[in-house]
Amino acid sequence: QVQLVESGGGLVQAGDSLRLSCAASGRTFNGYSMGWFRQAPGKERTFVAAVSWSAGSTRYADSVKGRFTISRDNAKNTVYLQMSSLKPEDTAVYYCAASIQFVPQAEGLYNYWGQGTQVTVSS
Repeated sequence: QVQLVESGGGLVQAGDSLRLSCAASGRTFNGYSMGWFRQAPGKERTFVAAVSWSAGSTRYADSVKGRFTISRDNAKNTVYLQMSSLKPEDTAVYYCAASIQFVPQAEGLYNYWGQGTQVTVSS
């Protein structure tokens, strides 16, 4: 089992930046791609970004390209999501997830999930 705990969410204004963190514990973090998803009120959960184990490959949703950056520190078993130029439509619960697959976008390919952290962007 891999336990994932997100942190760093909060209430910010449009145009602000925020960095989310996801700390992994339990079974080894080794070899897992890590992803971020989000779920806005009344909507389905959607893919945001993913990073490979080596951090050599990343993938982003079109809606966040150029504004969000995913990274990881394997020594700390932590993955980050740096969010810049935030918009009200970025308001959602953000989830961290781990997958043995290579930077997948599909939710069903992720094996472990965190509980989520709320991000609210006011206009």
